[in-house]
Amino acid sequence: MSNIAMFNPSNVPAFAKNAVLSATTLALAGGAGSGGGMKRVSIKGGVFRLLSNGKEIASIDERHLDVIVVKAAPKVSRIFYAGSYDKDAAAAAPDCTSADGEKPDAGVKNKQAASCTMCANNIAGSGNGQSRACRYQQRLAVVLANNPDGDVLQVTLPATSIFGKEDGEKRPLQAYARYMAAQTPPVNLDAIVTRMKFDTQAESPKIVFAPVRWLTDAEYESAQNQANSKDAEKAVAVTPAFADGVASPAPLALSGKAPSTKTLGDLLDEDDAQAIAEVKATKAKKAKAAEVEAEEEPEVRKAAAKVESVPAKKNKLADIVADWDDE
Repeated sequence: MSNIAMFNPSNVPAFAKNAVLSATTLALAGGAGSGGGMKRVSIKGGVFRLLSNGKEIASIDERHLDVIVVKAAPKVSRIFYAGSYDKDAAAAAPDCTSADGEKPDAGVKNKQAASCTMCANNIAGSGNGQSRACRYQQRLAVVLANNPDGDVLQVTLPATSIFGKEDGEKRPLQAYARYMAAQTPPVNLDAIVTRMKFDTQAESPKIVFAPVRWLTDAEYESAQNQANSKDAEKAVAVTPAFADGVASPAPLALSGKAPSTKTLGDLLDEDDAQAIAEVKATKAKKAKAAEVEAEEEPEVRKAAAKVESVPAKKNKLADIVADWDDE
């Protein structure tokens, strides 16, 4: 049993059902918090970890997690870090991001190229081995299958969990979506429980997907309500770095409509705005002190000639525990 079992909403005593965070809890939790006010699921180290404002508050021993996918970012995004990956390093803001995978986001200050296609970091070998330094990501908004009315969680998947062919019942995300869409009648992912499972044969954390069951009528109604919520919209719109409170969000595409008429500001509440202000203040303080990854991944840009890389310039605390559900 995971270490969040006791906090299943069905086990919460009557006196705690409508609880708000006390002054004692807020003090010991570090005040009102400075993250993006979001909760998300991380797959770091091949373990499902539940994070709130970038802090791990629980992990799940099981190798699978049953969820309902209520929303997805309309396109696969891109993210680039100039520095080398260090699993022990503190979370940091990316150097460049692209919500549509085609061009850097408007708010990116250190754009690596005018377009992702022409970027030197999109060349095979620019990263470790034959990988690319700029990585693919797919953002999902999910709810736990046994608590569809609970928290909306952001899930960010790497390229290995997005692209590729199915291997028996092991299907990366896009292959899984195509498989369900090919059924008669077509099956929408927001109408079923989906099992996210670690591929134990993969060297690095890789998630494969499988259907579990249809939702009940009540669960389906909950899933639709969650899909239309501000939390779901924000989960697919902002970067994990913002969700963890280490970066300000760049303007992103927020829905399948192109372009979206909704701005990120429409999604941010007072605590989000405060978090952004704190991030900017921290960056300014540091600056002043310094003065004193179809079926395969999209086509890789060919390195026909040596390309010089662009130099890289080097919240009110949410209800963290009560709504977490056992997997």
